[in-house]
Amino acid sequence: MAAGPGDRNSGPAASVRFFCTAGRGLEPFLMREVRVRLQAKQVEYVSGKVFFTTCSDLNMLKKLKSAERLFLLIKKQFPFNVSSVNKGKICNEMQRLINDDPESWLNTISIWKNLLELDAKKKRLSQRDANLLKRKMGENDTVITKKLKAEQMQKTQENREYQLEKQAEEETLAQGNFLTSREKLQLEECQNEAAEAAGTPSQNDLTFRVSCRCSGAVAKTFSAQEVGRIIGIALMKQFGWKADLRDPDVEIFIHLNDIYSVVGIPVFRAPLASRAYIRTAGLRSTVAWAMASVAEIKAGALVLDPMCGLGTILLEAAKEWPDAHYVGADVSDAQLRGARDNLKAAGLEDKIALLQVSVVELPLPSESVDVIISDIPFGKKFKLGKDIKSILREMERWESGAQKDELSQDHTATTTQQSSHRRTVQ
Repeated sequence: MAAGPGDRNSGPAASVRFFCTAGRGLEPFLMREVRVRLQAKQVEYVSGKVFFTTCSDLNMLKKLKSAERLFLLIKKQFPFNVSSVNKGKICNEMQRLINDDPESWLNTISIWKNLLELDAKKKRLSQRDANLLKRKMGENDTVITKKLKAEQMQKTQENREYQLEKQAEEETLAQGNFLTSREKLQLEECQNEAAEAAGTPSQNDLTFRVSCRCSGAVAKTFSAQEVGRIIGIALMKQFGWKADLRDPDVEIFIHLNDIYSVVGIPVFRAPLASRAYIRTAGLRSTVAWAMASVAEIKAGALVLDPMCGLGTILLEAAKEWPDAHYVGADVSDAQLRGARDNLKAAGLEDKIALLQVSVVELPLPSESVDVIISDIPFGKKFKLGKDIKSILREMERWESGAQKDELSQDHTATTTQQSSHRRTVQ
């Protein structure tokens, strides 16, 4: 896992408080990742969530691999006491989440808008650089074409002076077109900036939607819809915002349970766990990344997944540790077809080799593999077909180095732990 300072022009200048949702048991992985990747401070967790402070930019935040979703934190406080008070009083307590400290809401909205505007600006600059590169390549092609034309013209003996004058006129015209294109590009950039500024909603014109989760004692008294309605009415009264359930400017996330009350704003609409480079989902990507991180993959290592399925573990490993060599094997032709589709979508076809062979028939010599990572089937979705002990013994024979003595214990513990993570969480 590589850490970097990031580009401060695309993120908040000062430290900002965030939280991420995480799958059960993945909180320690996420805590370690935000510390290393984001140089985060004040890292703490509750079940299913990790809270931290960082000034890392948006591009670095997007690189989190063990998180489900990322939020800007508005409030985190003790849970509501619903056992000994009436429902109306609890409603008032919920409204106080907004009414007692409206400044924290406005500050968080300002940070959220700043993040989006800086990200949009960076995308616009990237597009401009791409346009400049494309135009420069076009100019180079034009120069080459003119040189060839000049050589052809030099071969002819007729009207030499006329041809040289014509070539000079063409070069002058080309320079004029270059200036005109540059002026047009600058004009388009100014128009885009003005349109974007006009399209950015002010804090008084925001539309919003409330997404709510309730569990524990609160869920027995209030439904998520009721809590969402209470919070929504308070936001409209306090800030003048308008509700929009289909396409809001901002989403407000609130989670109430017996341990805490948390309110935040999603930084990205799509979950971080929804990888763009995975076409067919298999093992949860966050779990696959966590398993690969435990393996401590070194540069030049040979990494094997002898029951790779759709290749999710190898994909996550190759994306994060690209300097190793990866091999996946599976007996199922259908699983390997899905794995090849995923490799193609991720651009890793030349990085990961796939073999169709049973785990007990892999033609590997003893101590030939540096790292073995695998989501071993437990007979529920896929039948194992062979005794688990014989498979582990075969893996032990392949693996070299200090990890060999702990193979059986490590694999059994890892696969048992990750099997409980297969549910999808928000």
